[in-house]
Amino acid sequence: MITVRGKTIEPLFTAEQIAERNEALAAQIAAGPSEDLLVISVLKGSFIFAADLIRALHHAGLAPEVEFITLSSYGTGTVSKGVRIIRDIDSDVKGRNVLLIDDILESGRTLLFAKELMYERGAANVSLAVLLDKRVKRQEVLEADYVGFECPDYFVVGYGMDVAYAFRELPFVGVVTGDA
Repeated sequence: MITVRGKTIEPLFTAEQIAERNEALAAQIAAGPSEDLLVISVLKGSFIFAADLIRALHHAGLAPEVEFITLSSYGTGTVSKGVRIIRDIDSDVKGRNVLLIDDILESGRTLLFAKELMYERGAANVSLAVLLDKRVKRQEVLEADYVGFECPDYFVVGYGMDVAYAFRELPFVGVVTGDA
């Protein structure tokens, strides 16, 4: 356990575990539909995972183009009613293999929206890579093609994921267990 900003955080997945998993994911992705690959990082939470995975893809022999999209689930309270595009990609996806990268697959609404959007725009194939898969929260019929880790039903922070914009810088995924 460590203390950051007055909170006690217990690591769930260490930096070493994540690095090893990223290399394995890159090898799996390289074996899949990866010709003319366009990687799209779903911001904000995926930025660190995407950067590390893209470097691992390079080590696996791929040279993808990289884009970013910012999506927002919206609705009343904590229940998402839909998804809107805050910042769109600039690239044309028509006829291309697209890899969407996100930090965590929970309800599935945001990634299902993104996947359907890419197919509507003419993508030949759309694959999903997520660092964490939290199946217990799934509300849509959607599975990721590449999963770093199965995530228990905890609120996690670190490795790009935040609570109130804090803890994104942590090199591991952890659980806030209380005040220090």
